[in-house]
Amino acid sequence: MATLLRKIGLIRLHNRDTEDPKHHHNHRGGGGQQSASLRGKGGAKSGGHKQQQQQPPGGAGDASPGPRKGKRAPELAPRDKLPQPAAGAAGAAGSGGPRERAAGARAGPGPAGAAGGSLVPAARQQHCAQVRSRRLMKELQDIARLSDRFISVELVDDSLFDWNVKLHQVDKDSVLWQDMKETNTEFILLNLTFPDNFPFSPPFMRVLSPRLENGYVLDGGAICMELLTPRGWSSAYTVEAVMRQFAASLVKGQGRICRKAGKSKKSFSRKEAEATFKSLVKTHEKYGWVTPPVSDG
Repeated sequence: MATLLRKIGLIRLHNRDTEDPKHHHNHRGGGGQQSASLRGKGGAKSGGHKQQQQQPPGGAGDASPGPRKGKRAPELAPRDKLPQPAAGAAGAAGSGGPRERAAGARAGPGPAGAAGGSLVPAARQQHCAQVRSRRLMKELQDIARLSDRFISVELVDDSLFDWNVKLHQVDKDSVLWQDMKETNTEFILLNLTFPDNFPFSPPFMRVLSPRLENGYVLDGGAICMELLTPRGWSSAYTVEAVMRQFAASLVKGQGRICRKAGKSKKSFSRKEAEATFKSLVKTHEKYGWVTPPVSDG
């Protein structure tokens, strides 16, 4: 009996505990607090993780690689610090595009630009002088080797560019040759001066002595031949070839040695020869040129 009563008391106590709303409320509140605390801890952990990710690199965090935005920052920094062109002459020279800078370098005033511009004509003159000297030295050597002694050359005041040329022979069947024999004239003396751009321009040639008539020899000793003009000249012509053409022209034009009293002793002048040559060139440029071939001489 006692055992039975004891069992009944335990059952009542159990039912009371299970049916008590306070007991149920306390039990649920404890569970909520525990779950809330768990959620709070989880939220704190997750919040701390987010804050660690959002924290910008700095201090100890600099050692670890950051996002891509952090990598591009060092690349942009040098561009922002590019050196600016200096003011003044250097800035003026650096301004503008390549064409403007090139034009400024060419046209810009200054001693350096002036010196650079003067070098071109100086170099050109030096080149022309070398070409002229080499050509005339070769001409002298070729004339010295002539077997028929057709002409001979003497330098005027030892100048390579001023020659006195002696014409020793003309056609022996011509009246001019007979005049030379009768007057004991051993040669016809001519003067040749070579311009700076020889052999691309013709020499100026005139008769010095004796005083000739006809034969395309004009006042002052000027010679009327197309090949002595810029239009008729060729750089391939040699002094020997020019002299042979002149000898043929003398014969074709019935040249004679002047024997008239007083007039034969009057010498030719260079000034008169130059003026006459300029006049005849203008005339023949208008009406044309006629030069006899060598075979006619």
